[in-house]
Amino acid sequence: MSYFIGIDTSTTATKALLMDGAGVAVGVGRADYGYETPRPLWSEQDPDLWWQGTITAIRSVLTEAGVNGREVAAIGLTGQMHGLTLLDSRGGVLRPAILWNDQRTGAECDQIRDTVGRQRLIEITGNDALTGFTAPKLLWVRNHEPEVYTEIAHVLLPKDYVRLKLTGEYATDRAGGSGTLLFDLAGRDWSQEILADLEIPSEWLPETHEGPAVTGVVSTTAAVETGLAAGTPVVAGAGDQAANGVGVGAVTEGIAAVSLGTSGVVFSATSSPIIEPEARLHSFCHAVPGTWHLMGVMLSAAGSLRWFRDAIAPELTFEEIGRAAGEIPAGSDGLIFLPYLTGERTPHPDPGARGAFVGLTVRHDLRHMARAVLEGVAFGLRDSLELIGQQVVVDQVRIAGGGASSAVWRQIVADVFGTDLRDVGTTESAAHGAALLAAVGVGRFETVPKACLTAVHLGETTTAGPASDRYTQMYPIYRSLYPSLQESFGRLSKLNA
Repeated sequence: MSYFIGIDTSTTATKALLMDGAGVAVGVGRADYGYETPRPLWSEQDPDLWWQGTITAIRSVLTEAGVNGREVAAIGLTGQMHGLTLLDSRGGVLRPAILWNDQRTGAECDQIRDTVGRQRLIEITGNDALTGFTAPKLLWVRNHEPEVYTEIAHVLLPKDYVRLKLTGEYATDRAGGSGTLLFDLAGRDWSQEILADLEIPSEWLPETHEGPAVTGVVSTTAAVETGLAAGTPVVAGAGDQAANGVGVGAVTEGIAAVSLGTSGVVFSATSSPIIEPEARLHSFCHAVPGTWHLMGVMLSAAGSLRWFRDAIAPELTFEEIGRAAGEIPAGSDGLIFLPYLTGERTPHPDPGARGAFVGLTVRHDLRHMARAVLEGVAFGLRDSLELIGQQVVVDQVRIAGGGASSAVWRQIVADVFGTDLRDVGTTESAAHGAALLAAVGVGRFETVPKACLTAVHLGETTTAGPASDRYTQMYPIYRSLYPSLQESFGRLSKLNA
């Protein structure tokens, strides 16, 4: 039997999912690591963590599954989007990678809008300039670290650094490339106009490929380190959200995918490059060749719950916090949580946005606060779903990600959305999607949608219940809080800076 591996280079871990020829996940290897926040709003990571994590995760899953590396037919890559990885002419790392959740580049975003023109930028890339994207990070290095900038020979995304270590090739996928703010969305390749306007050399950027395309093979050196066979094909793969879309079967219009990971995402495939007029949604290329997707992103979804556990209740497990939240009725007795702990992207592209509990009284305890965190994240996700619904028809909503393992949280999301949710079996849906792209790339499946029909198995349905009425009353109050507090958030951000 042939196997396929999907490698997910995420913010806090690398996961290697082993999939059999029928599309069934048979094991997951994992290597955890951290990232650095050397200054307020900064977020950086040593790229070597990704490679060492890849080695550990691959060897772990092969060993646990009892599979020889020679039985692996192809590799697919996915991982965190937007991260800036800078290499010199020898492929050496010039500085720690600047990650997707880094918020230092507000001035560079203004610089991009002033140089290109905001409307022209949106017309070409499908997106406004936001601090999380790759292009403003590159300009920040030029503005603040000129000694590094002069040494740049290659610019890669995190998963593409793993590709380089695996194959020796410089390449990227079009879903990931479209998240850099340097891409022509409709043309599905680097925008020569944007590159010229920003004075970024095109030779720094890797060749782009559709998700299932083979971009290289495992080198002899990488084979020794990982336990894979030299010559194993490695496909382009996708940024983590496009790969997650494949992993949950959101590859045709009508299906929306909700991801409850560190960040929260609402994702919907489109057959054409649709751009939300105010760019409140991201519009990117999909991993499915010739298609696109709309995406709303909140920066702290399960990350909000992790913060709450670590800061307020470190003695409790996430399961215990979920049970505590389940003891409190919908609405948390009038307590609302704003989940803007690391700024926000959709629908408020504001790195200065801050988290808040609003409505606290002496009657509230840890249980109320825990439930308010879960509800606040669900309200934030509803913001994105409503914007997507204004552009495309959504017939079904599927949910995945680590937070989706909580029955309490799934029910809250269903009730806040006022719609049924279909659970997707694997919590590692991005890695599963990458493995499916690998299988398509070497001919195991004819197309990505056909692979999803075979391999994506839907679990239970969470039906919206009577609490929906309560949340319908609370949602406008939630929506009113950011505009009311925006000025105060900005003043606090400046004071802290």
